[in-house]
Amino acid sequence: MSSSPRSDRGGRWRRPLAGWSLRRRLVLAVVALLALVSVGVGGLTTVALRQFLISQVDNQLTLDDRPRDGPFPWNRQRVERPPSDSPQWQLRPDPPPGFPQESIAARVADGAVASARIRTRTGPTEAVAADEVAGLATVPADGRPRTVDVGDRGGYRAVARPLAGGDVLVFAIPLAQIREAVWWMVVAQVGIATAGLLVAGSLGLLIVRATLRPLNRVAATAARVTELPLDRGEVALSVRVPDADTDPRTEVGQVGAALNRMLGHVADALAARQASETRVRQFVADASHELRTPLAAIRGYAEVARRGRDRVPPDVAHALRRVELVSTRMTGLVDDLLLLARLDSGRPLVVEPVDLTALILDAVSDAHAAGPEHRWQLDLPDQALEVPGDAVRLPQVVANLLANARVHTPPGTTVTTRLAAFGDGVEISVVDDGPGIPPRSQGEVFERFARGDSSRSRAHGSTGLGLAIVAAVVEAHHGAVRVESRPGRTVFTVRLPKAHR
Repeated sequence: MSSSPRSDRGGRWRRPLAGWSLRRRLVLAVVALLALVSVGVGGLTTVALRQFLISQVDNQLTLDDRPRDGPFPWNRQRVERPPSDSPQWQLRPDPPPGFPQESIAARVADGAVASARIRTRTGPTEAVAADEVAGLATVPADGRPRTVDVGDRGGYRAVARPLAGGDVLVFAIPLAQIREAVWWMVVAQVGIATAGLLVAGSLGLLIVRATLRPLNRVAATAARVTELPLDRGEVALSVRVPDADTDPRTEVGQVGAALNRMLGHVADALAARQASETRVRQFVADASHELRTPLAAIRGYAEVARRGRDRVPPDVAHALRRVELVSTRMTGLVDDLLLLARLDSGRPLVVEPVDLTALILDAVSDAHAAGPEHRWQLDLPDQALEVPGDAVRLPQVVANLLANARVHTPPGTTVTTRLAAFGDGVEISVVDDGPGIPPRSQGEVFERFARGDSSRSRAHGSTGLGLAIVAAVVEAHHGAVRVESRPGRTVFTVRLPKAHR
């Protein structure tokens, strides 16, 4: 319970600085520390100066006959103490000749000021009304200097001594000059401290910036690594922190060396992953290639045997028909795997102008023949649109998107294919009003062998490679594909550039 307030206060202090850079925090800390030191030194200096000046005034008030050197001209004179029973002081009290301007001498009788005189700015003394200096009557007659408020005249330093007959003689020196000197001292200190903090802050910013430059280089190296496509393909992780920033004797050097070691481990892991993927791709390509011949033979023999169905029992004819269908499906799967293996290996495409308008018309016509229970619609521009690409691979993109909509939506679903130009490219969209793709599955629909949720019909089944082929072919054309789905609306959008890169 007792630690909660402290942690709350710490959180309140940390929250305003949460978004600040390390450079700004360091400069702020240095400037704040210098400001604290300046305030402390200035305050102590001001207090010491004020006490020193007041002690000089007290020396005069006590009529010390030793010569005094001080910041004020009256301190350089010798002040003689008159006899306390002198008639001059009893009848007409005057400030001593060495006292400064506005000094007051007053005679107090019966607890009230009986008479008082003040030294004018021109030198002589003149009488002053007793009620204007009534505050001097409160000074104890013990010969010790005290600070007293003398009405509109402000603060005075005063000392009182008893006279013969019971009266009291009071001398008072104004503190206005001391107050003025102290204020000038404060103003000078504020000005000097402000200028010093500005200079210190500017120099501190330059020094901190130069000191943190190696850390910035380390951060730039880490940022370049984050821009690399580490999740796919062959990655040559040659980015490293410069040797100058890996000195183990410095903190930044320790960070740089640790980052280099980590990048080395990541590079080794990527190399091992790449070698493993290469072996898998090669295996898939070799296996697919080798499987095409026996599958073609199986299909051929099944077709030949089925032609003589009059000479075989009905159950054998049915079995042969199933063999032919399964072999056809397996041939399609092998062709898809072989295509993906070729795309993964970076085999160049045959680039030529492709009329997307005619391509979509043919693809939708084929989809209508394969799925007459769906409603197929077109939204095409008035003019034909062409893009550079592979005339064999691009039709597979549209055909696979339409087949995906046909297979994974119930009969009666409306599927609309749109073609439009945008900026420096074209956009192909396949929209259906089917049940949609679950949110958890949308991020992996373009993965290989990905399966849709049961809410999308799987009556015809699928290999899970159709959309993976779409993504691979589009990427090989330097384009992009995305999906947006919710119940009642699913949109697959393909963007292709008009110029080949």
